[in-house]
Amino acid sequence: MADKSSNTPAKAAKPVLLSGGNPQIPKGHGEAPVQAYIEAMPGWKQEVGRRLDALIERAVPGVQKGVKWNSPLYGAPDAPPDHWFVSFHCFDRYVKVTFFQGASLRPAPPETSKYPDIRYFHIHEDDALDETQFADWVKQASQLPNEKM
Repeated sequence: MADKSSNTPAKAAKPVLLSGGNPQIPKGHGEAPVQAYIEAMPGWKQEVGRRLDALIERAVPGVQKGVKWNSPLYGAPDAPPDHWFVSFHCFDRYVKVTFFQGASLRPAPPETSKYPDIRYFHIHEDDALDETQFADWVKQASQLPNEKM
């Protein structure tokens, strides 16, 4: 008699959530690893991830995507592989958006970094996201030199 369990697709294991609830997702290029990251984002952060991904796609048609260091990364359509302009990452109380050339954006995102070129934008659970400003930052950032990582 045949073993019916061998015909049942294996359920994928849920990604491990690291410190702050950040999903542990294997490094990879393209849409699939980014969507795996977003699907693994805990609670309210998942909807933030979906909105950020959609806004970035709308602002920069043909944007390149990947996951590295357990964070989704986005690169300009004409950028070389492994060159990125924005990323996001889960923390306990917020989602941190990193603009790698953020100090050149006008207006610059509000949070500074120990690295002079980088600026951050934090999104907390009850924050209203100014989608127009965010899309403008994304467009500007995509036109600046992308960071090789």
